[in-house]
Amino acid sequence: MFILGAVLTAPLITPTVQAAQLVELSQAPCQFLDIEVDHGFKSTAKADCDAINAKTTTQRLQSAKVMELKAGDYVFRVGNKNVPYELGFWLREKDYDWRNPIHKLTKISVSGGGLTTGKSRDYEVTLKPGEYLYSCPLNTTPDYRLVVTK
Repeated sequence: MFILGAVLTAPLITPTVQAAQLVELSQAPCQFLDIEVDHGFKSTAKADCDAINAKTTTQRLQSAKVMELKAGDYVFRVGNKNVPYELGFWLREKDYDWRNPIHKLTKISVSGGGLTTGKSRDYEVTLKPGEYLYSCPLNTTPDYRLVVTK
């Protein structure tokens, strides 16, 4: 057998790279619009939402949608539709406790602010199966549920 200058080659394998899926959410005073109906709340400060939600959260969460996603990479694009003060976004595992330093190392939590009226911001996160909560602490929304499956 005579082989001159032969090169063994394996078929080229290109890994499949999945782009992150986009989830768009809009905030109005004291609520996310995409999860519950627009209640038409009026707010000029966080304290307004504190008072509104103290009275309405339990009932509203009973009829709010539960977001359901498959495990994977996501970009949450969160917008401030018409709230006259800066907003943010916080997505975390259901049992996440920001006071627990171990949770900061072992649990999923993504957050940020800077959402002035008419602006949006992207929050990238890899979600694994489980239950999550998301909210806006600056707009004092309820803690909405997110369920991630395999």
